[in-house]
Amino acid sequence: MPGLLRDYFVVLPDSVAGHAVAGQLPAPDATAPATTAVVGDVLTVTHPSGRPWVVARPLVRKVSHLRRGDDALVLIGPDRVPEAVLAGLLEGARDRAGLERRLARLPGLHHVLAHLSGETWIRGTASGLRRIYHARHPEAGTIASDRPAVLAHLTGAPLDDGALALRMLDFLPHPLSRRVLWRGVHETGAGYGLALPVAAPGTAAAPGPREYRWWEPPPPELPLAEGARRLGDAVAASVRAHIGGLDRISCELSGGLDSTTLTFAARATAPAELSLLTVAARDRYSEDEMWARRAVEEARSRDSAPALAHHIIPADQAPYFYADLASTSAELNDEPLPVAPGRARAHLLLGRAHAAGSRYHLTGYGGDELFLGLPHAYQDLFHGNPLTAWNHLSGLRHQLGWPLLPTLKALLDRSTFPRYLAGAVTTEPQPVTRTPLLSWGVRQSLRPWFTDHANALITEEFRTAAAERAEPIDRWRGRHVDIDAVRMGARHFQAMEDIGMTIGLPVAAPFYDDRVLEATLAVRLADRISPWRYKPLLVEAMRGVVPDALLARTTKDHMSSDEHQGLREHAPELAGLWTGSRLAERGLVDARHLLRLAAEPFSPVLVEHSISSTVAGETWLRTAENAWPPPDRTPTTSEASR
Repeated sequence: MPGLLRDYFVVLPDSVAGHAVAGQLPAPDATAPATTAVVGDVLTVTHPSGRPWVVARPLVRKVSHLRRGDDALVLIGPDRVPEAVLAGLLEGARDRAGLERRLARLPGLHHVLAHLSGETWIRGTASGLRRIYHARHPEAGTIASDRPAVLAHLTGAPLDDGALALRMLDFLPHPLSRRVLWRGVHETGAGYGLALPVAAPGTAAAPGPREYRWWEPPPPELPLAEGARRLGDAVAASVRAHIGGLDRISCELSGGLDSTTLTFAARATAPAELSLLTVAARDRYSEDEMWARRAVEEARSRDSAPALAHHIIPADQAPYFYADLASTSAELNDEPLPVAPGRARAHLLLGRAHAAGSRYHLTGYGGDELFLGLPHAYQDLFHGNPLTAWNHLSGLRHQLGWPLLPTLKALLDRSTFPRYLAGAVTTEPQPVTRTPLLSWGVRQSLRPWFTDHANALITEEFRTAAAERAEPIDRWRGRHVDIDAVRMGARHFQAMEDIGMTIGLPVAAPFYDDRVLEATLAVRLADRISPWRYKPLLVEAMRGVVPDALLARTTKDHMSSDEHQGLREHAPELAGLWTGSRLAERGLVDARHLLRLAAEPFSPVLVEHSISSTVAGETWLRTAENAWPPPDRTPTTSEASR
């Protein structure tokens, strides 16, 4: 049943009503001993009263916890944190800020839950890979979780058509990306935490939750050499946190620089066996397979290399996009994701890794968002170093064919973030490739198969966000876009994590580690991005780890042909999807228009407008309609202490 294959945790108030809410979730057997219990894949950490505080189903991640008197700390992350480390974090931390300073030493892929000085607070990661949601239960008050579907189930929250319509766009910018798919369920912003005050003595209800900011991006001050050293250390630490000590691991080795980097970083942890998986491309001009083979040859040439197995999946065995759309019901993502039409391809690769005996799989997701550098950053550079900014931008302009005067106009534009949001969606055609991209984000076209109702919902959401004077992630335009792109990519990677959980194979993207993000943002812009060098920061960070011959690659393959061909190969599945469309039932899409497009897969409409987000919305909605089973067990009242 969809929903059961997901890991999750829920944070509950110390009350009879909170205990009752826990009974609606899969939980340990009530006969378990009064200690930390892991029964039936569920772990319960209790309040001092013995009532459930944190109920978790950690299918992949590890739960580490420690209590000292009334203070407690729970970390949910890629590996178990030793008790001595937990004690060092908790003891001596008088307040939230003190604990955060200590937490900065850990690789940044943990959910943090703490009870300190009478206050409970929760946070995810700055990268957005780990998020926090909260909702108000009619009896228990505020409850929180890392999964919005869990909160929707517990509170009976209905779906929100406005949020669903937004997800039919390819890119959902900050702050609209925080719009949860269920009414009454709220997402805490990445870089922010959620404080849950307790009820005052003699009162029945606690005050409402409040958000606080715990993370700020570092200033871009480091020279390339120092920044590269920090980045290399952060990548190595994140890889060790995921796979350190495991004997059999796997990596997706596409042949690109990002996957090659993680292959050699994984190799450095000295596993007994390392399986590398490459999907051959159908495009005869593709270079990825050649570079993947070269990477394997370089790795095998080193005396200390672990046993390497290189699995090349023939191109004719790799599914096209939009294959086996019905299988997306195996996972309930937090939201519809545009990568969903590629699920069959991802499932094949992860299935092969699992069959090879891998205990953990690494991917290079996040590398493009972090290291390619988006043109918007030249807006930031122009403020402090206009000559360098124009020199770099001129090189980029000639590569992309940007006309001189529009580029100058875009560079000098000082429009506000709310003004950008108000005009970020349009009924006009997509901007041409020669349009300079130096604003707060991209401008998107509403799809011709969207209904007037959907268009009205989408434009109203953008205008409302603008009218409410939405604040950017950072006051600098380029930095805002960089961080937003990383967080968008982290959301998309969730789909890969959930497929891995379905198969039984943990999947990780170490580039989404907060320490990696911080190390990247700390480097001077002129050093971090360049029109004449490919991912210069990553290249310098990996010298001595990745052979120089592999760091010399300056090209990147794309898979657009597989997507377009998938529209033809799987036209019957797409037609079946629009027959009885749930999105159409909600008045969001014109099913007849979509049926015509399914019969005309090479229509100019589909060349100009991607359909992947609409497909993702349809498949997600069908899964979400019946995503949670009825409760059948009651919680234990075990105490979490060591």
